[in-house]
Amino acid sequence: MKQIQAYIKPHKLSAVTLAFHHMEGLTGVSVCEMKGFGRGRARDVPHSFTEDLVDYVACVKIETVVEDSMVDEIIEVIRREAHTGLRGDGKIYVTPVFDAVRVSTGERGSAAV
Repeated sequence: MKQIQAYIKPHKLSAVTLAFHHMEGLTGVSVCEMKGFGRGRARDVPHSFTEDLVDYVACVKIETVVEDSMVDEIIEVIRREAHTGLRGDGKIYVTPVFDAVRVSTGERGSAAV
């Protein structure tokens, strides 16, 4: 299993979500509204500590845990639907998941997802 975390522009969430609804085997997705900045914004940080250090940019974090066989498809859906061609379209991270436990039943592994 793998966990996929994607940071995208908020106005692209609907397109990504709609594409997810057309996918077979996707068991669930979590979404958080967030603020942050990337490498390009870090260069704009003022050197005076009396000023605001960073202008944060709104973004959306999408998280899901999927079987290894779905990873490439999920990544392509997010990449395609979140792409604007402008700087700051976002990032996708993939990390291994060693186990999952469903709290209500005690099921473990893939069955819990």
